[in-house]
Amino acid sequence: MRIIGVDPGLNRTGYAVIEDRGGRWVAVEGGIARTDPEESLELRVLAIYRDIREVLEELRPEAMALEELHSNYEFPRTAILMGHARGAVCLAAAEFGITVTGYAPSRVKNAVTGSGGASKEQVQRAVVTQLGLASPPKPLDVTDAFALAVCHAMVARSPVARVK
Repeated sequence: MRIIGVDPGLNRTGYAVIEDRGGRWVAVEGGIARTDPEESLELRVLAIYRDIREVLEELRPEAMALEELHSNYEFPRTAILMGHARGAVCLAAAEFGITVTGYAPSRVKNAVTGSGGASKEQVQRAVVTQLGLASPPKPLDVTDAFALAVCHAMVARSPVARVK
């Protein structure tokens, strides 16, 4: 089974694919879909869609873990922009018949580190350990995408998760 984790953002959307190999999750690929901040909104959304679609077509994941929409109320524009990126990612997933599961950042942090308030560095170390990576994924958008995929893998294996 392959799972793609996606950390959506209008400037940079991180993605990471993991695969179950004999009961052990390993990293397949991670990267960034970048957009040009000088481009119009519709062209940036199209670029994210095309990049993620290309990854889905090439790597053929069976499930997608996507960061849920969140924002500090002082910065509602962040949530709006992230929503555009999420829409492009969801459209690409739907085109391939991939089920999308959303996860709050605190749930992802809790799953991979044991603490919903873990720092970015703690999440990075946990991802390195759990996937047996030689070095931390960079930039942090890719680390977050790997963490999302690992979280989904943990939830999918949980007997409680299957009952729901």
